[in-house]
Amino acid sequence: MRVLAAMSGGVDSAVAAARAVDAGHDVVGVHLALSRMPGTLRTGSRGCCTVEDSNDAWRACDLLGIPYYVWDFSERFKEDVVQDFIDEYAAGRTPNPCMRCNERIKFAALLEKAIALGFDAVCTGHYAKVITDADGNPELHRAADWAKDQSYVLGVLTHEQLKHSMFPLADTPSKAEVRAEAEARGLSVAKKPDSHDICFIPDGDTAGWLAEKIEMTDGEIVDETGATVGGHTGSNQFTVGQRRGLKLGTPAADGKPRFVLEIRPKENKVIVGPHALLAIDAIQGIKVSWAGLPIAEVATGAEFDCYAQVRAHGDPVPARAFVTEETDDGGTRQQLHVTLVEPLRGVAPGQTIVLYQGSRVLGQATIDTARSMARPDLADLP
Repeated sequence: MRVLAAMSGGVDSAVAAARAVDAGHDVVGVHLALSRMPGTLRTGSRGCCTVEDSNDAWRACDLLGIPYYVWDFSERFKEDVVQDFIDEYAAGRTPNPCMRCNERIKFAALLEKAIALGFDAVCTGHYAKVITDADGNPELHRAADWAKDQSYVLGVLTHEQLKHSMFPLADTPSKAEVRAEAEARGLSVAKKPDSHDICFIPDGDTAGWLAEKIEMTDGEIVDETGATVGGHTGSNQFTVGQRRGLKLGTPAADGKPRFVLEIRPKENKVIVGPHALLAIDAIQGIKVSWAGLPIAEVATGAEFDCYAQVRAHGDPVPARAFVTEETDDGGTRQQLHVTLVEPLRGVAPGQTIVLYQGSRVLGQATIDTARSMARPDLADLP
């Protein structure tokens, strides 16, 4: 096949490209320029898509003997990922920019361009697996190394995108083996640190970065009874589950810490309460998509057993789910309803919920509401 290898400049994508070459594919490497700031530099393991990363990707392609290109996707990235991140926080939600990047950049814009240029597949260094069923339909599954599994952030991939996705690291038992292979191949990135945090906020100060993008105004912090217990300089700088930095003037009656339970940007109000009230067992999701063909219960609206995961490195918990459809002027949209058998804490609107059956990824949705069926509805607060 003609394969376009997405080269991030890290060890995983370099080894993935090398394996694609070894498999006999006609491979071309491409690095995505997602920022137009030429001075962007990498600091240790913070950030990605930097000048250093581009150079590392070029060196890997040179060693592998494959063509190398840099494609400028910075405007698309700014609009579809960075601005989406700002808009979601401004609305009081907690977005996952890596999901949006995979959905709209790496497996939408990149794949679209690759197919237009005659490539059969896009190859990345993600730890996940595509399995073809008896009828030739692709399914997305967890990687062999569950500790490094990245199927969660790929849960946004559609049936058509999975047909053109290649993950050569799928069956690799550990990251250590990937690094050892990179060193044996002479790849200079063999010991390069993994990137983490949000790539466009390399210093990790999300609140400080948002303060420059969103107008912040003073407001109240209230407890679960509606009593004012403190103040803030902008509700958008908080996230559900947050404990530190609340600076509450009134201590809790039991002396225990309080956590952010809810953010109301329209009222510029932050709701706090005890840790126990963070437990969530009912989730409603919007912007639903299915990784491959949806299971039969989706079409009938029947309830089905599954496992739900709400963070990239979170533990999946048993759940039951069903889908409904709503029709308005914009057309028909699906809504996902999930009841968690085991409650989760720190679940916030804007996060992504991904559903699994065994190792298979069924699909995902953006969390619209998250609540506890056992606690009073915070919406009833004065």
